Amino acid sequence: MSERLILGLDVDTISEVKQIVSMCPQCLWYKVGSQLFTRCGHGVITFLKEQGKKIFLDLKYHDIPNTVRNAVKSACSLGVDMLTIHALGGRQMVKYAREGVEGTNVKIIAVTILTSHTEEQIQKELGISWKLEDAVYNLANMALSAGGHGIVCSPVEIAILRARLGNDFLLITPGVRPTWASETHDQARVMTPKEAIQRGANMLVLSRPILKADNPGHAFDNIVKEIEHDQ
Repeated sequence: MSERLILGLDVDTISEVKQIVSMCPQCLWYKVGSQLFTRCGHGVITFLKEQGKKIFLDLKYHDIPNTVRNAVKSACSLGVDMLTIHALGGRQMVKYAREGVEGTNVKIIAVTILTSHTEEQIQKELGISWKLEDAVYNLANMALSAGGHGIVCSPVEIAILRARLGNDFLLITPGVRPTWASETHDQARVMTPKEAIQRGANMLVLSRPILKADNPGHAFDNIVKEIEHDQ
């Protein structure tokens, strides 16, 4: 089973999750986001753990530090393996999140700038004066120094983070699309899985290119072959 590819469960029901797991038995990592978790709660986590799967809980916690620490502790009690927080929550929030996983193997992954954002949006709508790549770097640097285990960023920022921050952290990348699935939907900064791995990503998150394929299991296998055997 691949440790590099995370399949995003962007669906509404546990029955759909069961169907996906049966179609992609070779998939080890699954992302549970706000859409699925809000509808199904911890039941979907329980099912995936019973199947021997690893879980990337992508709820992007962003709140006052103590609330985030308590939320992280609750997530750990469910048996998740990684979870996301927003780096925009600041240093203390990241520090408290890290405290919430102490004594466990759960990894704290900090989201920098969402892959749907452009530089114009972060400057004009969010009031961030930095250039986009500087915003990603500054948030990543802060989050890692505060105790985060890894970073989520778009494929476009992988190279600069590796060049400036080294290799001693997990780098997880959404916004990748195989050449046979060219639609980018709401992702503004994308590239192919092979390119993302070559630039230094540790793990990739994909959903629609696999779930919308005629044969999801075959699509999953093709991407794994691309990123693990054709570099």
